[in-house]
Amino acid sequence: MFGVTNKAQAQFGFSHEIGGIMGPVAFQSDYGERNDISTNSGNTGFGIGLIHYLNFSYKAECNCYTPETYFNDHFKLRSELSYNKTNLQHFGEWVADKKTSLTARQLRAMQGSTAVTNIGMQLEFFPFSIRDFTANIGSWAPFVSLGGQFSFFKPTAESSLGPGLGQLPTVTPIKYIDAFDVKGGTTWSVVSSVGTRYKLTELSDLMVDLRFQYYFSNWVDGLSPDPKVYLENRANDWNVWLNFGYIYYLN
Repeated sequence: MFGVTNKAQAQFGFSHEIGGIMGPVAFQSDYGERNDISTNSGNTGFGIGLIHYLNFSYKAECNCYTPETYFNDHFKLRSELSYNKTNLQHFGEWVADKKTSLTARQLRAMQGSTAVTNIGMQLEFFPFSIRDFTANIGSWAPFVSLGGQFSFFKPTAESSLGPGLGQLPTVTPIKYIDAFDVKGGTTWSVVSSVGTRYKLTELSDLMVDLRFQYYFSNWVDGLSPDPKVYLENRANDWNVWLNFGYIYYLN
């Protein structure tokens, strides 16, 4: 049995890399004014993750390179388990202190958060040779990636005006009546990023990448106003995540 297992593994023709990532997350949702700088900078959180790579240019079991093909020398497959959490509130013109309407006071009183756990894969493309990068300490390897993830989300929301958020018009802005759900759920998302690696040692890299993640749901933040009436809230939720990571090559 051991002989059969070893033979099967030798046919895979790749090596493994593991690592960790962390960094700030800017969450774009139904909280805050659309295209507002204070919203983009205010609704931010933090994320962490574990990552695994299949390196097709190198075979760990024989300590040798794989047959040279364009795919082997320019692509890696990245698997990921990550978690991010963001505190949310309304920013922008409609919640300015000078605004004294009931809606403005209701918006200022709202606070929320969302916690998202993601699991999925991305295919990373390196325009320059992966073999050349691996062989030269101090070198750089820029990349772009595209993939998909399955996400578990759990939002929270409350109002300093009291209970009844989402139902009572005395507490809830009219656009969020019957557009409020904090039970949580799941959704798919598409992920794309651009970044680079730095060859730190023979068996380790540093990494930085800027990721865009678009969810196929508008409920990730717990709010979903009618998109036909409130055009400013017609887009699904999405985020931008700046990752800093460390990657180790397994022999």
